[in-house]
Amino acid sequence: MKLKILEQLQMHRAAKQPVALITDCNSGEQHLFYGLAAESAAERQLPYSPAILLEAERLLRLGASGLLAGAEASESLFLRSYVPRARLLIIGAVHIAQLLAPMAGLAGLDVTVIDPRRAFGNRQRFPGFELNNAEINKVELNNVELNNSWPDEALQELKPDAQCAVVTLSHDPKIDDPALLEALASQAFYIGALGSRRTHDKRLARLASQEVPASQLERINGPVGLALGGRAPAEIAVAILAQIIQARYKGK
Repeated sequence: MKLKILEQLQMHRAAKQPVALITDCNSGEQHLFYGLAAESAAERQLPYSPAILLEAERLLRLGASGLLAGAEASESLFLRSYVPRARLLIIGAVHIAQLLAPMAGLAGLDVTVIDPRRAFGNRQRFPGFELNNAEINKVELNNVELNNSWPDEALQELKPDAQCAVVTLSHDPKIDDPALLEALASQAFYIGALGSRRTHDKRLARLASQEVPASQLERINGPVGLALGGRAPAEIAVAILAQIIQARYKGK
């Protein structure tokens, strides 16, 4: 591996940015791949076919490694993914968030709950969680991170990427809408918003009035969660997490 590529790889891993290393097993030539949505000159100059890049995108999104099928039988490309743990940014420290956060931690996501209202976003309501079950405690669990900044400021700092999901739960447009605008400007693999169909239609109208393209608005899953039929907060949390997992591995 060339020193320049190694330095770039280490820099991205230190910054917890998803990146993949593609190696030509015949020639030894190597390139870094950041995802199809990355807007960089290096990205546009990768010497691979669109089909190869689509497969590279799929593997990087899954955090997987493997051989890439080349345009020619003699071509053998291997992709090694380097991705941080997937993240979930929850906007609104409401009751559903209290249930969703530990569930998401069990599923292997790093969770941050964002709410400028300290009466909601505090350690008394989100004390973190531990498991004593010997069959489960091998799972790496981190305490829920709390962020009391306004959501748009928090997302600008946290920089949602292709390994990040964003869910708005506050039911307050002053809190949810700025977060959605920031999420739509990011590469987040999942964006969800709590509310009825009527509430969601009003939300889309507000965002459209701020010149958000319809193609971007379609990224918002609303009403949030898979249609499992549950109504209790815990059931809604399960439906949300299920949809996040589905989006992560199968796309929207």
